[in-house]
This record gives sequence, C-alpha cells and structure tokens, in this order.
Amino acid sequence: MSTTLNENLLLAIPLASLAGSLIAGLFGKTIGRAGAHSVTILGVAISFVLSAIVFLDVQNGASFNATIYEWMTIGKLKFEVGFLVDSLTAMMMVVVTFVSLMVHIYTIGYMAGEDGYQRFFSYISLFTFSMLMLVMSNNFLQLFFGWEAVGLVSYLLIGFYYTRPSAIYANLKAFLVNRVGDFGFLLGIGLLLAYAGSMNYGDVFAKSHELASLSFPGTDWGLLTVACICLFIGAMGKSAQFPLHVWLPDSMEGPTPISALIHAATMVTAGIFMVTRMSPLFELSDTALSFMMVIGAITALFMGFLGVVQNDIKRVVAYSTLSQLGYMTVALGASAYPVAVFHLMTHAFFKALLFLGAGSVIIGMHHDQDMRNMGGLWKYMPITWITSLIGSLALIGTPFFAGFYSKDSIIDATHLSHLPGSGFAYFAVTASVFVTALYSFRMYFLVFHGKERFRGPKHPDSPMGIEEAAAHAHGHDDHGHDDHGHGHGPHVPHETPWVVWVPLVLLAIPSVIIGAIGIGPMLYGDFFSHGVVFDKVIYVADNHPALREMAEEFHGWFEMGIHSFAGLPVWLSLAGVVVAWFLYMKRPELPAKIRQTFSPIYTLLDNKYYMDKINEVVFARGAVAIGRGLWKEGDVVVIDGIVNGSARFIGWFASVIRFLQSGYIYHYAFAMIIGMLGLLTLFVTLGGK
Repeated sequence: MSTTLNENLLLAIPLASLAGSLIAGLFGKTIGRAGAHSVTILGVAISFVLSAIVFLDVQNGASFNATIYEWMTIGKLKFEVGFLVDSLTAMMMVVVTFVSLMVHIYTIGYMAGEDGYQRFFSYISLFTFSMLMLVMSNNFLQLFFGWEAVGLVSYLLIGFYYTRPSAIYANLKAFLVNRVGDFGFLLGIGLLLAYAGSMNYGDVFAKSHELASLSFPGTDWGLLTVACICLFIGAMGKSAQFPLHVWLPDSMEGPTPISALIHAATMVTAGIFMVTRMSPLFELSDTALSFMMVIGAITALFMGFLGVVQNDIKRVVAYSTLSQLGYMTVALGASAYPVAVFHLMTHAFFKALLFLGAGSVIIGMHHDQDMRNMGGLWKYMPITWITSLIGSLALIGTPFFAGFYSKDSIIDATHLSHLPGSGFAYFAVTASVFVTALYSFRMYFLVFHGKERFRGPKHPDSPMGIEEAAAHAHGHDDHGHDDHGHGHGPHVPHETPWVVWVPLVLLAIPSVIIGAIGIGPMLYGDFFSHGVVFDKVIYVADNHPALREMAEEFHGWFEMGIHSFAGLPVWLSLAGVVVAWFLYMKRPELPAKIRQTFSPIYTLLDNKYYMDKINEVVFARGAVAIGRGLWKEGDVVVIDGIVNGSARFIGWFASVIRFLQSGYIYHYAFAMIIGMLGLLTLFVTLGGK
C-alpha cells in the first residue's frame, strides 16, 4: 500500500463537481433540464466515489501534503494551491460529497417545473467544488479562497428567487454579516503570516510554540491568543455563532435543497472544521478556548429558545442548526476536537434529513410552510413521516440514534473541562437538551399528528412563504407535483415522488447507525492517527485532559446507550417530548394561554431578541450616519472646499490681473520701465550687501 495518495485522483474530486457546474451553467439551454441534472449529478457522484476510495486509503495509512500549483512567489513567500489529505480531511470529503449527492437527486423532484432549473444545479455543484477546495487545502491562501467561494455561491443560492425583495434582502444580509466575520479571519491570517513568514499549515504549526511566547505589539496580550480569536471571529460568521448568527434564519428564503446543503454538512460547518484544523494553535491559548466555549454556549441555549416560537417549518430546523453549531463550538472550547467533528458528521446526516423532510412536507402541502396549517400528515405522507421521526429522534439525542452519541459526548467533555466559562457552558448544553426536544417534537406533532388543519382556511396569521409565493408567481402552485399519480385532489397532501423520498431513506440510515459505528474509533480509537501528516491531526494538550478522562469511562456503544438512562440528559429529552405532546396534542389550547400570560417573553423571542433591530439601528444606521458625515464634512466641506476654494481664488486672482491687461502699448511700456527699475533696485541692494 502506497503511503502517498495519487495527485491526479485528488484533483479529480473537486474538478468533477466543477466540470458539472460549468457545463450546466454555460450550456444549460443546449443540454436542457435533463442534461443539466444528469451532468451535475454525475460530477458529484464521481467526487463521492473517489472520496470514498481516498477515505479507505487514508484508513490504510496513506496521506498527502504537497503543492499542486505554485501561483506566485514574492521573496520567500509562496502563494500556492495545495492539498492536505489526512483522516480529518478524508472524513469531511465523504460527508460533503454524500450529502451533496443526496441534495442533487432530491432537487430533481423539488425544483421540477421551476424557472432557473439549470442555473440552480450549476450553483449547487459549484458550491460543492468550493467546499471541497476549502477542506482539502494545505495553506491559508487556498483556505480563504474556498471560504469566500462558499460565501459567494451561498449568496447566489439564497437569492435564487431574485425577483423577490425578501430574497434579495436575505442574501445581502448573509453576504454582509459574513464579511464582518471575514474581516477578523483575514486579520488572523495576516498576523500568522507576519510572524510565521508562511501561509502553509505545516510551517505555521512548526512555529506555534514560538508564536505563543510573543506578545501583540504595544500590549501584554499574547500574539497567538489575538490571532486565534481573530480566526474564530471568521468562524463565528461562517458557522453562525452569536451575535453573527442573524443571517442564517433568513437564508431560508432560498429553496429547501440549498437550505439542507448550507446548513447540514457544508458552509456552516466550515468554521468548525477550520478551528479543528488549527487545533495546534488554539490549544496554546486558554483565553481563546474559553471565548469559544462561552460563545458556543450562548448560541446553543438562546437560539434553541427561538425555535420554540417559530411557525415556519424551515425556520424551526434553521434555529435547530444554530443550536447544534453552538454544541460543536462548546466542544471545540473544551478541547474535545474529535467530539466536535463527530457531532459535525452525525449532524450532517440527520439535519440534511430534517431539511429535506421539511421540503417534502412543503411539496405535499402545495408550498405552504406554516405548521399551523398542517396536522395529520402521517396518513398521507408515510415515508416522509417515518424518516422525519428518525431525524427528530436523532436530533434530540435518543439513545442508540446517531445524535445521542455525539451530543452526550459534548456534554461530558464540557462537564470535565476546567477552563473559565465551562460551568455556564455545561448548564447551557444540558438545558438545551430539553429545549431541543420541545421544539423538535412541537414541529413533529403539529405537522404529522393531531387535527387536519389543511382542509379549512389558512391560519389568519400565516404569511405566504417565499417558495409558495414563487410558485404562485410562476403559475404552478405545486412545481408540477399536483398529483404524481396518487389520485389526490389539488388541496390534499400527498407523498412526494421517488426522487424526493429516496434521499430521505438514504439519509435516515446513517442518522440511526453512524453514531454507534463511529464513536469508538473517532473518539477513543485510532481514527485520527491514520494518514497523519503532522505530529497529530487533532492536537490534545496535557492540560486539557477531558477526552482522556472520557476514554476511561467508555466501554462500548451499547453500554453507553444503556448507561445513559442513569444520566440527566436522556430524561430531560424525554421531558421535552412529553411537554410537547401535552401542549400540542392533549391540550392544544394551552400554548395560546401561555403565550398570553408570558407575552413579554414571547414578544422578546418572537422578535429574536431584537438583534435585527439592534443591527439596523446601531450598525446599519450608524454606518449610514458615518457615511453621511464623511460626505457632508469630508467631501462637501473639506474636499469640495479645497477644490472650490482654489477655483474661487483663481477667479479672484484673474479678475485682479485683467485690469492690468488694458490693450494700450504705453501702459505695457510703462509697466516694463517700472519692472526694470524694481529689478535694478533689487540688484543694487543685494550687491551693496
């Protein structure tokens, strides 16, 4: 077995997706809809198969860390395109390409009859290429390229319905908020480049202890602490951590397939992957770790609260994503990097399942996204019902489901951490278990059980969702799926076609089993010792021993599941399910009374803690005020004053001089004589001295 992976094989993985994107984008009209989805699915399928081959090779000891193309050299500084493939990268490649492949197949059914069909397939394949370039990079330049590329393509996808003002607002919001995070990300990269002299990961990691001994110029702050916090600010934007989370719920304005792609295994997990890859740097700064832990804890708990009051089915799942990203960030802060990556992987499957399940419900409901207009769908959409139940059980951490193993491990790692903020983080992630179960099964009961509310008039407060509005605007209320041969009337829910439910089934399988399969090798085995490029793929310092203490208590996946019934999280999760059942099945009139009783709290949650208003008033209006001030004082007063003042001076000077231009020769002769006398006087005076 070769210890070095084939360079051409690695190149083919991202380029296959790029080729499909280019063909669908440039020649979409020529090859038609079938050609566009065929070529892009083929490209992503090739990427997935090759990624699986690479993953197996890495598990057998192969690795790769080399430059593919040298773009530019300035002195000793090199700008390169290169790949770093070890067990962390190989796992990300498989997850990204598999979820993307499922989304591509699902999109055939979901976007049927939709304008811009070829454009959409081109975008999602380009998104896959960008994410692969990000996770495969071996230097900060290529990392930043992939980082910005996924941001750009997400802008295009969120604003897919570009004729809708709300979609344009959402994609601009996502783009601008991510630029705030990216400003910090660039500063972090710049600091490391300035003091390490290289953008290659290996070169920077080799100087990590030297960097840790330096202070930020003019302060007593640690240089590495400042650099790591700047890098994490970039992750806060991309992975939607408080307070840079505001873009993610609004990104639901894009079609459901891209919601699954962005929020499951790709864009929002880029920050988690980046911090994990930079673990040799973050491990040398307890301050940066504590900062991450507290930010993640705030996100996990307080974004979960917002999921409880949402009525749009996609927004419930979106706030769930925010909360779960908070869990991952807490694990990073606790130095439990393998646990964070493990939850990233399990979350990718069950969250993609939940988003695609929500999309299937939206199709079945003729593009009504308001859960208050649903109910009793289990009879009409049995496959969507059972797969959504599996996704919900995995999300809330039900023993033996995938999410249980990763969420419980995060809670244990946080409990064992001794860093400042770990106490609050432990409370937040534990309390979030109840909140997660409450909003997840609130959604499940409202959608699939109870009274059939779709037969009567819509709920009076139901807004028209972006996709419903787009469907009406294009004159095809159901994207061409009014019947599908099921014999249902146009207003009765129905199961979706096979291209929609097959990806649900394929995602449901790992949502059940991947946790039990992966926990042993990924957390307590030698998974991350395969294909090692540096000393360690994921660095664990001696002074952060949480993972080692957890390993002493681990005796297998089955024993962990059985033992969990003696712990608090499982019972909190069960309590959340019971409360949701009681409120929305047994006593459905109670939620309205509770909302009325606690109206100030409900108003706060319904307005999303007023974060959008704060951003609008403080930052947006502040930016406008600064811009107006620079215009009036800087441009009008200073710059225009200088320009106009010089013009007025020239005009005044010319008006004075023109009196000397009389046109009479004797006036000019007299002026010449006076000038000569003046010069002679000057020369005589200077000569006398």
